[in-house]
Amino acid sequence: MRFDSTSQYVATPDLSLAVNAALTLRRPLLVKGEPGTGKTMLAEEVARSLGWPLLQWHIKSTTKAQQGLYEYDAVSRLRDSQLGDPRVHDIANYIVRGTLWQAFVAEQPVVLLIDEIDKADIEFPNDLLRELDRMEFHVYETQETVRARHRPLIIITSNNEKELPDAFLRRCFFHYIRFPDRATMEQIVAVHFPQLKPQLLAAALGVFFDLRALGGLKKKPSTSELLDWLKLLLAEDIPLEALRTDDKTRAIPPLHGALLKNEQDVHLLERLAFMHRRGQ
Repeated sequence: MRFDSTSQYVATPDLSLAVNAALTLRRPLLVKGEPGTGKTMLAEEVARSLGWPLLQWHIKSTTKAQQGLYEYDAVSRLRDSQLGDPRVHDIANYIVRGTLWQAFVAEQPVVLLIDEIDKADIEFPNDLLRELDRMEFHVYETQETVRARHRPLIIITSNNEKELPDAFLRRCFFHYIRFPDRATMEQIVAVHFPQLKPQLLAAALGVFFDLRALGGLKKKPSTSELLDWLKLLLAEDIPLEALRTDDKTRAIPPLHGALLKNEQDVHLLERLAFMHRRGQ
């Protein structure tokens, strides 16, 4: 089992190597990188490439590690007891399996995505150390131990919003997805827009990378935002001349709402254009 680029995803050689290393070591793959660089999509494409089912656990600020294992639905049991339901005599009827439990008991190996782990409380990764290391956990209500039938490939994503504990990091294979260079970006765009004219692609990438190189931007546009912008340019049939980057007096690119996500960055470009006009 080895992973490489797919028809829908361009994986750089070092990213493919990281995925295959995690498969060989049987350790979770921790993937960091800017938002919009394809971390979540990586798990989807790895699952498709390997022919394994994909299970996804999307983490929120309120998510607790226990929810990934199981939850005891005491409220439903109390309600059923009041209604005289005979199911109340078996507590197992009120154990709700979490995503990790589902991955452990799957009939075949699965890819398990733990998405944006850095959104949770700082103790969240530590609370999963034993389960991810030993591939088992204990259900106290039923006194059973759940062990993984097949060790899943666990892909954990982080936007680097907070530091992860050292003990957790030791158990992972780590990879940072660097922002694509121009050549790699051309490959990515070609996957999504194979009919895009080379002149339009060159002009659009010129605008995009000029924006990313601009000092003072609060949020640099990402790969996913570039793809959205290109989709709009094609849908609106924006002429090539509107994307020329040699005219520094232009205020902002057409359909800039796909690239710029806050008013400070829009105002920055407007001020720069104004300064260029005054300097002429």
